[in-house]
Amino acid sequence: MREDDYLPPRRGNMRPTSWRLLVGIALVGGVVAYLVVEFAYGSLPLLPWTAIPTLSLLAIGELVTGVQTRRRIRRVPGTEPVEPLSAARLVALAKASALFGALVVGVFGGVALALTDMLDIPSPRTDAITAAGTALAGGALMGAALFLEYACRVPGGGDESDRPRGA
Repeated sequence: MREDDYLPPRRGNMRPTSWRLLVGIALVGGVVAYLVVEFAYGSLPLLPWTAIPTLSLLAIGELVTGVQTRRRIRRVPGTEPVEPLSAARLVALAKASALFGALVVGVFGGVALALTDMLDIPSPRTDAITAAGTALAGGALMGAALFLEYACRVPGGGDESDRPRGA
């Protein structure tokens, strides 16, 4: 007998990112940010607008990477196959980006929501606009990350956990 015969069969621990987890992270982040702004807005610094283009560029990069990776995994003519380790790294990046995007959506959405009462004052109005823009950019990053994760799936090569029950 070989040594491999004694090892239990390997199962992949990586599962698709759960939408429930993303919603939960966004809700918790939003509630915490809302409460912090409600009780301590006067002592907080102005929000930086630079997060909006940064998150937007990350989202564009992940979207382009997702499109290219999907083409390579599906072996479209003129493309090179993806190395399995590269695909695993892209999935890890996508999962981390989706979680971070959900946190950004929640936190900055909560800040924008908390500031809606003070939109007639210039400084809170600027912060509310910046927070809303950052939340939108975080949503774009989350969407691009979920697409990248989806793009890394091998078509038709799923294991038993991918099949519908009873099949």
